[in-house]
Amino acid sequence: MAVRVEYRDLGVVEYGQCWDYQTRIFSSLVGRKTPSGGLATAENKEFNGKSAGNDNNPAEAGPVLILCEHPHVYTLGRSGKQENLLMDEEFLHGIGAEFVRIDRGGDITYHGPGQLVGYPILDIEALGLGLKEYIHLLEEAIIRTVGRYGITAGRSAGATGVWLEPEGQKGLRKIAAIGVRSSRFVVMHGFALNVSTDMRYFGYINPCGFTDRGVTSLSGELGREVATDEVKEVFKEEFVGLFGVELAGAAD
Repeated sequence: MAVRVEYRDLGVVEYGQCWDYQTRIFSSLVGRKTPSGGLATAENKEFNGKSAGNDNNPAEAGPVLILCEHPHVYTLGRSGKQENLLMDEEFLHGIGAEFVRIDRGGDITYHGPGQLVGYPILDIEALGLGLKEYIHLLEEAIIRTVGRYGITAGRSAGATGVWLEPEGQKGLRKIAAIGVRSSRFVVMHGFALNVSTDMRYFGYINPCGFTDRGVTSLSGELGREVATDEVKEVFKEEFVGLFGVELAGAAD
C-alpha cells in the first residue's frame, strides 16, 4: 500500500511562519520514532487563513508535502559562511528582504516571489530510502519537472541541486537548490525551483557558496513567463510517480 502524504498549498507565506509549521510536523514525526514519546507539542495555527490541519496533534501529524512561495528572504544553512551574504542588513531592509539562519544543510540561498518552494516532511525509512537516495529522487523530480518544459537538466559533481550544462554564452547554472535536515530518517526543508524569480536578488549573495557558477530560472530559459501554480501541478505528478506515494488533500 502506498504511503499517504497530505498535500498543503500555503500560497505566499512568511519564511519564519512556514519554518515553524514544518518544525512542528517534523518534531511530531520524529517523536513517534523516539522511545520517550516525542520531541514537541504544537499549537493550532493558521497561515494566510489556511488551517494547519490536524498537525497540532503529534499522534496524527504528517507526512506532508508543502508547496509555497516566500517573500524575499535569504537563508543560511548550518555549514554556511556569513561572508557569502554580500550586503549588510541595512541594504537588505532597503530591498525588502530578511536574513535567517536555519538548521538545514548547505550554504546561503534566496527565496522570493516566483520561486516554487517545496517542503516534503517524510519518514523516508517508511519509503525504503536512505538520505542520499531521497535527495537523488528529489533532484530527479525537479529534473523531470523542468524536462516537461523542454529543458534538459541534471546534476553537478560535488554539489546538490539541479543544474543546466553550459550552452552558448551561458555557463553552468543552477535552476533549483536543495537543502535537507534529517533525524531518525525523518526529513524536512527541501527544494527551491526558480520559475519566474527576479534573478537580481541572487546578485547579493554567492548562491550556495559558489562564486564560479550562475543561477537561472524556468522563465529565463524559455524566454516567456511561466506560472508557479502551473509548475506546482507538474511537480506533484512527478513527485507521486517517483516516490510512489498517495497525495491527499488540496489547498485549504
